[in-house]
Amino acid sequence: MNDKLEKLKLENYKPLREIVFEYLREAILSGKLEPGQRLMEVQLAEQLGVSRTPVRETIRKLELEGLVVMIPRKGAYVADVSLKDIIDVLEIRSALEGLAASLAADRMSDEDIEKLEVISYEFKKSLEKQDTEGVIQRDVDFHDLIFKSTNNQKLIQINNSLREQVHRFRITYISDFDTSKALGEEHRQILESIIKRDSEGAMRHAMHHIENAQNFIIERFRRKK
Repeated sequence: MNDKLEKLKLENYKPLREIVFEYLREAILSGKLEPGQRLMEVQLAEQLGVSRTPVRETIRKLELEGLVVMIPRKGAYVADVSLKDIIDVLEIRSALEGLAASLAADRMSDEDIEKLEVISYEFKKSLEKQDTEGVIQRDVDFHDLIFKSTNNQKLIQINNSLREQVHRFRITYISDFDTSKALGEEHRQILESIIKRDSEGAMRHAMHHIENAQNFIIERFRRKK
């Protein structure tokens, strides 16, 4: 059994299957349930204090998201992440982030620039407090606002399709506070380029930002192997 999982705190306003799904999904994304770990319905239901039905439904949904794999005659396992997966996703993300930052430098409203400045400040404060969840959320907010400001729905949809895979890597990167300090400086460079309406600079800094994360994650992956 996984001693990192706890009994669920049930909320009246949410269906049980939704609570179970959100909890197990976050457990995978945060690393509580590790790549390659077997997911056994009976054990999970017992640990969470629920019946097997919402656990079974959750495993099926997580399989559709690519976070779980079903192996014939063996069962369900947390999807493993290969070095090739990491490189493929982050290469795409580098290009997407560069394009988004470039478009945002031309199109972001003054109001959204102010919001981006606030997010950057909150990121810094969360970092100072070593508030991992706060740092992760502010990082998500920072990048989401940039994509939103492109006013390009196709670009936003493509980025959203990579959201879960990127989130797994984001947690690995941000949980190291030394690298997070560099990440804050990289955010500042992107922000300053957007404020100056410097689309080329915004693209360059955004791509450099993702490439640095890629290098760190690949190095950590190799060390773990």
